[in-house]
Amino acid sequence: MTTSNNNNTREAAMAAAGDDRAAADVLKSLARHLNCLNDDNKSARKRALEAVRRETVEQRLSSGAMQELLGCLLKPLLKCLSDPAETCRDASIQIIVGFIRAVPKPEDCLPYLMPALAQRLGGKEILEPAEELRLALMEMLSLLVEVCGKQIAPYLEDLIKILQRTISDPFAEVKKESCKCTVSVAQCIPEHFHLQAESLLKPLLQTISHQHSQVRVSATQAIGAVIQYSAGKNVDEVLSHLAQRLFDDSPRVRKAVTLVVGDWLLRLPDRYSYFHKLIPLLLTSVSDEIPEIRSLAENSWKQVGAQWEKENEDDLKDKMDFQLPAPALYTSGGERPGLGCRELVVRNLSKLLPAMGRDIGDWLVQTRVKTVQLLRVLLLHAEDHCTQHLQMLLTVLYHACADAETDVRTQCLESAKLLGVFVSPEVYLKLLLPHVEDSSSCSSASPWAPLMVLGAVLSGSSRETLRPHLVKIGDTLAQPEVCLGSQQVLYVDQLLVCVDAVLGVGQQDCDVISLQLLKVLVSVQSVASQHEQHSKAEELLRSVCAAQALSGVCDLYRQHMADLLQWLSDSHQTWTSFSIQKTQLEIIAMQSGPVVGEFLPALLPLLKSCVDPSREPEMRLHIFTMLSKLLLDAKNTLDSQGQFGEHMEMVLQDLLMPNLVWRSGRSAAAVRTAALSCLLAVLHGEAFPAERVVSAVDSLSSLLISALEEDSKLARLLACRSLTSLLKITAQQISTDKLNQVYPELLKRVDDSSEDVRVEALKSLSVWFCSLGKNYDMQSNRPHLELLFQQLLLYMDDPDTTVQNTVLGVLKVASAVDGDLLQQQTESVREKQRSPEYCDKLLQHIHSL
Repeated sequence: MTTSNNNNTREAAMAAAGDDRAAADVLKSLARHLNCLNDDNKSARKRALEAVRRETVEQRLSSGAMQELLGCLLKPLLKCLSDPAETCRDASIQIIVGFIRAVPKPEDCLPYLMPALAQRLGGKEILEPAEELRLALMEMLSLLVEVCGKQIAPYLEDLIKILQRTISDPFAEVKKESCKCTVSVAQCIPEHFHLQAESLLKPLLQTISHQHSQVRVSATQAIGAVIQYSAGKNVDEVLSHLAQRLFDDSPRVRKAVTLVVGDWLLRLPDRYSYFHKLIPLLLTSVSDEIPEIRSLAENSWKQVGAQWEKENEDDLKDKMDFQLPAPALYTSGGERPGLGCRELVVRNLSKLLPAMGRDIGDWLVQTRVKTVQLLRVLLLHAEDHCTQHLQMLLTVLYHACADAETDVRTQCLESAKLLGVFVSPEVYLKLLLPHVEDSSSCSSASPWAPLMVLGAVLSGSSRETLRPHLVKIGDTLAQPEVCLGSQQVLYVDQLLVCVDAVLGVGQQDCDVISLQLLKVLVSVQSVASQHEQHSKAEELLRSVCAAQALSGVCDLYRQHMADLLQWLSDSHQTWTSFSIQKTQLEIIAMQSGPVVGEFLPALLPLLKSCVDPSREPEMRLHIFTMLSKLLLDAKNTLDSQGQFGEHMEMVLQDLLMPNLVWRSGRSAAAVRTAALSCLLAVLHGEAFPAERVVSAVDSLSSLLISALEEDSKLARLLACRSLTSLLKITAQQISTDKLNQVYPELLKRVDDSSEDVRVEALKSLSVWFCSLGKNYDMQSNRPHLELLFQQLLLYMDDPDTTVQNTVLGVLKVASAVDGDLLQQQTESVREKQRSPEYCDKLLQHIHSL
């Protein structure tokens, strides 16, 4: 052994002697060139440096020889770093780098090299003007840190001075290299680095928003290293900057932030103190749009949770041994977060929510979107622990639901749905329903926000847990201040969403609240302004029927019509022209179809009150319009049971006739026209037996005669048609005096300004002749007939051929009453008319009788 050691010693000595000789030979050959380094000629200095490189770095000398040469050449080369010529400075840098890579003990050059670098790069003003050379010097410094390792610790102050300046360098590549060097220094000498690490944060935080994404990546990585290997007191200072980088357009920057935060959560010495600030940053990346970043964040988070679980194993022993079953959310797919991850969120949730409440109102859309995405991730971890934070969670959700951005609202509804999964309906309904009843009590200015949250929460609940609370939910939704709380499109939409959610979850259990749901859907249709809303309401009506195994909507109305009419009757005394209830009544009456005919005793008194002349004309007009629609199809609505005729006295005397009395004003005229329309529908539909109409014929005819003088052409037309129908129904049962009162008014209408009214008046006169029964004494009433014939014969010479033909038809009917008189009157005027054609036709008809 001793012999072997001696041999090694001799070999080392011989090698050292050889290295010394080689170094001496090179130095001898370089002597002239070294002298030229001080030459005033730039070219001479450059040639000298090139010769030095050829003779040293490019010769592949032994490491020992290179070490010897470096000791002799370093000072001249360092002097060249200040050479006025850029090419000379560049050459000297390259030679020094070559030596550093080749020598076995590069740390020996640190006492000379570090001060020189600090002078060039670390002063108040950087002395090196060339960007490329500053980059080369920084690359040299990074190489020194790499090859010297812990030996560079004594020069930490110089390193920090240099990095403070170069991190803020105008040249992006220098910034990147400086950030890279910062990471290397931190990892190389952590026991010394922490003493001055904080001084690098200011330039790094200025650099992290640089326009080049790769610079931002490097700065982020450097900040991660500085915080990791510092005293850890500046985490709060950098968190806002890192959080801002989570919105960076560059995926590489967001990835860098994710890696840094994940590393801090795993290795930061004081990480427990910052969990509540670091967890949101990492979990925000779980919702990143780039799959790689999402996967990276998820893996880091799993590691953090597993490590924390292991570090707190004693504290979690019971939960680990007796884990509760996973919520139903995970039975249908999806991976449940680990126990450590869940516990970390649960223990920090109370610290996270206030900040989220502030961020949800941020002016930047990106911030609000990220906030609600993070909320969903937190709820997935918190599970049933959400209950103790429910009030604050609802406040955040109200704000998010009122957001103008669709993405924010969509993510918010996902979070609200999770509350339905994890929180008992008994708990969330106590907090939610009061806000639904009074939207002004919640912090959101949007009345639909509580409804939107309720709909989403209900959709996440289970049928079993929701069953005992269906009545409470139905009663709340059916309250007037809820179902008629607003006519805004979004509010109405959310009402429909709530009903849809209740039906979707409750299914057949909803039979106990079918009346409440029907009230809500009727109310929605009464205020809905969109066709889609009406269609959705009709679809949900069918769903309510399906929940009760009913064959159709009519069966649903039949089941609840009495309650619905009572619901409306309770408030009808206070209705005005602006009341939604009148529209609700119309929807119920029109949608129920034949069912409405089964509840006439309850419906007609309600209608009577609504059309009382003391009520507002606009409201009465609305009711009459609805009534006319029903009367036009009476067989399938009001008279579906054949019982409508039994209520003739009320319909005529209490509903229609009081509204046919003349009153001044346009509104009153419109109401009379609407009432005439209803009267015509009643008489035309023959829903009333004739004997029931006869008792009111005198009053009716007087009102209709008065209506013939209306300013409205439509009213006069309807009055004529109503008189025609009245005369037909009460054929030959009207008194002579009343008949004689009617025809003069009809004759006036033959001279009406409207051709339609003229024709209708003539048709009424035709029916009038047919109404003359046995009680009509021809002899005593001959003057009336003479006047009537004279006037009609006069109109038979009208310029309008339509009127002429119509009058001819009326006189042909009249010829059956008193043909002789008519023949005399016709013959007496035949020669006076412009054309005897129509008189001849009439005479020919009389002769044929």
